[in-house]
Amino acid sequence: MDQISALAKVVPSLIVIIVLVAIVMPQAVRILREYERGVIFRLGKLLGAKGPGMILLIPVVDRMVKMDLRVVTIDVSKQEVMTRDNVPATVDAVVYFRVIDPIAAVVKVENFWKATSLIAQTTLRSVLGQAELDELLAHRDKINQTLQEIIDRQTDPWGIKVTSVEIKDVSLPEGMKRAMAKQAEAERERRAKIVNAEGEFQAAEKMVQAAAMISKEPIALQLRFLQTMREISSEHNTTTFLPVPIDLFSPFMKGPPKA
Repeated sequence: MDQISALAKVVPSLIVIIVLVAIVMPQAVRILREYERGVIFRLGKLLGAKGPGMILLIPVVDRMVKMDLRVVTIDVSKQEVMTRDNVPATVDAVVYFRVIDPIAAVVKVENFWKATSLIAQTTLRSVLGQAELDELLAHRDKINQTLQEIIDRQTDPWGIKVTSVEIKDVSLPEGMKRAMAKQAEAERERRAKIVNAEGEFQAAEKMVQAAAMISKEPIALQLRFLQTMREISSEHNTTTFLPVPIDLFSPFMKGPPKA
């Protein structure tokens, strides 16, 4: 009976201890993955960043803010911009960034996600407002690099590293699209006319050179006649080609003698 009485007194204590352990352990022991860090505060005072692995905390006294160090993306909402040559456009982009200093990301900014997104929006409007439409369409890589450098410089004090900024889409008004299509068509016609004119010029030069050569060597003209006859005869037709020297007609071309 004495053993049963003693056991009856111990069991409630054990139950209380087990309950306390079950409540305290999840608050005292934390497991962080390889890409996670924990920023520890003790009574509101910053202790530092710990992890990965198992972290021991003092319940009620310590508080941990978990940070993810992986690269994340933010979709920058569509922005209405006016280019330097006064063309309205709607542009959206994607920002890739990651946390490199978890302490700064917690202590120096309230919400680094929202802050980075807003800076990306304002920077997008500012940079694209300084670029012309042709540059925006043809040199997008250069603009992406400029955006990345500006946003990264502004978010660096928060422990944020912007790795890349990509412009996804540039939407233009329908009237501007039609005007650009007409411009492209006119440009193609201009190039075609230039190519045709260059061909005619080169052909004329060759003909002048050939005439000069024939004038020096008249026999070349007879050889050309024979070559033409050979080409006609190879086509298996009934056309008869008979070259007549122009010298035969020269007395008739001079006209009657003067009295």
